[in-house]
Amino acid sequence: MQKPNAVIIEKKHYSKLDRSRARTGFLFALPWIIGFLIFSLYPICISLYYSMTDFNIFQAPKWVGLNNYTALFVDEKFYKSLWNTFYMVLIATPVSLIAALLLAVLLNQKIKGLPIFRTIFYLPSIVPTVASSLLWLWILNPQSGLINMGLKALGLPQPNWLMDPNSTKPALIIMGVWGVGSMMIIFLASLQDVPRSHYEAAQIDGANAIHQFFSITVPAISPVIFFQLIMSVINYFQYFTQAYLMINGSSGGSGLNNVQSGGAENSLLFYSLYLFHNAFGYLKMGKASAMAWILFIIVVAVTAIIFKTQDRWVTYGDE
Repeated sequence: MQKPNAVIIEKKHYSKLDRSRARTGFLFALPWIIGFLIFSLYPICISLYYSMTDFNIFQAPKWVGLNNYTALFVDEKFYKSLWNTFYMVLIATPVSLIAALLLAVLLNQKIKGLPIFRTIFYLPSIVPTVASSLLWLWILNPQSGLINMGLKALGLPQPNWLMDPNSTKPALIIMGVWGVGSMMIIFLASLQDVPRSHYEAAQIDGANAIHQFFSITVPAISPVIFFQLIMSVINYFQYFTQAYLMINGSSGGSGLNNVQSGGAENSLLFYSLYLFHNAFGYLKMGKASAMAWILFIIVVAVTAIIFKTQDRWVTYGDE
């Protein structure tokens, strides 16, 4: 039987060892902690203060209370940017998800040369956003672009993708579908995890491919669909780069008015772009900070609503 003193000594030894390991782990994590405090937490906190001030970078901020928020709620461009952003969230998100899932289903079939096809469909997603956007500016060119040349050859109308307010957002959605390779890969991995026995049992019961897809595939990968939905919604709420490049590319990229433009009839004035205009075009940092916090609240609210719905359509494990 172990003596009490020996037990106490052993406990002290393990206690010192645990503290030593904790200190070592903390020291390894310290660079990340410092970076998070300086470059993430501090800007978040200070932006809340700036959102209640009149601040233009060159002068000290002046406290104005909720004036920035009230000014936004009577700003027509603010509502226009919200509408454009919600359009992308509500239209582009499901289109991208469906396109990525259908591509994953096709690339999950046993056909010859499958690795080549998977590589071809995945490659666009690793092209930098700026490079792919500039490529699509050429493809969407109303005079010499590949899309309009193809439509002309078929005798179909050729939209002015870059300048017609009815075509600018659909053009961006087409660009987004071209780059769904990352989503496709995640869907593909989840499809390969669905047990084949489920499909074999369904075939014995006489279920066709469509019934199998909606009765077996979709429920089995619903957690992955849920994850992709959340990430896609958050990304589209922050939509910026493609619209910014399309505006400057279609207008020649010269002049301050082009930089602060929202495209044809402000059809490309997305929320993040208007925030950028206020911050770095008009130097209204207080107003831009207020917009950032409003966007944060909207994203949290929409994400919470989506989470509330998961019990109705997301299945985990053997549920």
